Amino acid sequence: MKLNKKQFLGPPTEISDFKKAKVVVVPFPYEGGISYGAGTGKAPEAVLDASYFVEFYDEVLDCEPMQVGISTIEAPLIPDTPEKMIETLRQTTGELLKQDKFVVVIGGDHSISSGFLKALVEKYGSLSVIQLDAHADLRDSYEGSPLSHASVMSRIRELTTDTLQIGIRSISKEEMARVRAEGLALYTMHNIRFGDFDLDEILSELPDPVFITLDVDVFDWSVIRSTGTPEPGGLLWDEALDILQQIFENKEVVGFDVVELSQHENDPNSPFAIAKLIYKMIGFKYHTRLSDGTELDN
Repeated sequence: MKLNKKQFLGPPTEISDFKKAKVVVVPFPYEGGISYGAGTGKAPEAVLDASYFVEFYDEVLDCEPMQVGISTIEAPLIPDTPEKMIETLRQTTGELLKQDKFVVVIGGDHSISSGFLKALVEKYGSLSVIQLDAHADLRDSYEGSPLSHASVMSRIRELTTDTLQIGIRSISKEEMARVRAEGLALYTMHNIRFGDFDLDEILSELPDPVFITLDVDVFDWSVIRSTGTPEPGGLLWDEALDILQQIFENKEVVGFDVVELSQHENDPNSPFAIAKLIYKMIGFKYHTRLSDGTELDN
């Protein structure tokens, strides 16, 4: 695999050394599954550009998470059909997982996530999926496509029935009927804001290991403005980070993707927020070992 000319964060060369890096970032600029706003294909590059302005030191975690080693590869050539796209991402992430890398995928629209999950299932056998999203994405197909971004959780639930959906605030009548019929663990923003959300208890019932798929529209517009299918009333920055930190502290997270950012020239803030979010999540994964002096190669 070729290294990207733009390395996430723009760190010193020894930090981005592929052989030594614990974390590998995969830009995946696919937007063939969108149904509303465009721009997700340009998002990975925008996030990489913005990441050069993120501070290496995390004042909350009191460490530099980049010390685990973060390498960024070139985006693979994206096929022109959804089926081939899924296979390309499965192969790309699968090769990295075989090398025991912790993989972070930057999308691209949400339809890509089942490709990454397939590779994780091949490595771990079974795992749970936590989705942070404004939308349930439980339609069997949307606008004639079973590989639409609006159907990604249906495809994911074909690979695992252990799912947790957080932050939902846009769901169809048919999707809600499915949630009730199948007893799905789905928590709306109303649940979160009005006290019907005990994350500790919820996580205790979710098997390890865990894959996190984060659609940036889970955030409120005041945090992330540019996204393909925006919804008002989402998570604020600190609310989202609290939830994510709790997940990483309680579960064995083995990979995550961040999807559905749209790149717009008049909005430099959203890509920067996503770059910082990704760095925070990497920090949540490794900060305990960094802060207590544990050798990361052991």
